[in-house]
Amino acid sequence: MPMLRVLLAVLSLFAFAGAVHARSAELVDPDPVAIPTGLSSEQVAKDIKRALLARGWSVTAEQPGQVESTLNLRDHVARIRVTYDASQVRFAYVDSSNLDYRQKRGKTYIHSNYLGWVGFLVNDLSTNLQLSSQG
Repeated sequence: MPMLRVLLAVLSLFAFAGAVHARSAELVDPDPVAIPTGLSSEQVAKDIKRALLARGWSVTAEQPGQVESTLNLRDHVARIRVTYDASQVRFAYVDSSNLDYRQKRGKTYIHSNYLGWVGFLVNDLSTNLQLSSQG
């Protein structure tokens, strides 16, 4: 009977470990967002900040061609850098806390919610840019 309990405890650990890692996904920065022709860099920066603020991100630093932002959500923290030029906007991971960031076998992983949060930003920014280009 004690051996059965040990076996069940070990199997439970493996099952739980798999569930924890199931929430992780490979960390890949999203594809660049194309900027419609005719938008000024000031309008692009405004649209970036509008997308960030609408999703609860705070702008922590700004300079021409770059916006840094942080999301504080419950006990999770994510930091990104948004860079832009005349043709595209790029979102890049900078740092995080309590998002299961880890490297394993040459790949980087993070909590899958992070990818969703950044995906929402990409979609919102794309919409903002399209609306701005239509006047």
